[in-house]
Amino acid sequence: MHVVWDWNGTIKNDLDDHVAALNATLPTLGGTPIDRDAYQAERILPLADFYARLLGREITERERESSDAAFLTHLRAQPVRLHGRAVELLSLVQEAGHTQSLLSLCPHDTLVREVEEARIGHFFTRIDGRTGPPGDSKAIPLARHLRALGLTGRERRVLVIGDSLDDADSAYANGAIGVLHSEGLHDRDRLAEDGYPVASSLADALVVGCWLIRFRTLL
Repeated sequence: MHVVWDWNGTIKNDLDDHVAALNATLPTLGGTPIDRDAYQAERILPLADFYARLLGREITERERESSDAAFLTHLRAQPVRLHGRAVELLSLVQEAGHTQSLLSLCPHDTLVREVEEARIGHFFTRIDGRTGPPGDSKAIPLARHLRALGLTGRERRVLVIGDSLDDADSAYANGAIGVLHSEGLHDRDRLAEDGYPVASSLADALVVGCWLIRFRTLL
């Protein structure tokens, strides 16, 4: 089995950082701050659509560029905090003889720096962040990621763990299993709307995913 982990909201515990970064930019666009529950319930990608939903209007390209820059600047200034059992779970996967990697839509240089800061890079056979303009789906990056890992044709043994519907959409689009957890950046009710497996914790997501992979290989 190979596990592809998401970063923001999954391995990295940064919901509060995202809320603070958003609230630092909203007033400049004429909006008002929101709390973490509203953030989880309303968050959509791309961020321009998220801002439009909160502001009740479309934002201009200049506003998008400036808000994206301010948002990322605020996030990059925060220390890296991991979800409580993240290191334990990464260790368990490794000790069980499985491989694992990291795929994120955050900028690649930021991802690498934060992984190094957290001192967990040794767990991953590959780390891929975004190298081009902002995108709203992991489907194509995941296909490239699996191809680079030599897993093309073996997607049935791949488990993707994340906190967004796109993580699951991208997994199943590539023939992998996707399991979501509700401790991240998105509301549990929204995650459950499309019928994907949703666990209440990162640990439970791993357990459910391992069971689904095992069941799939028996078919």
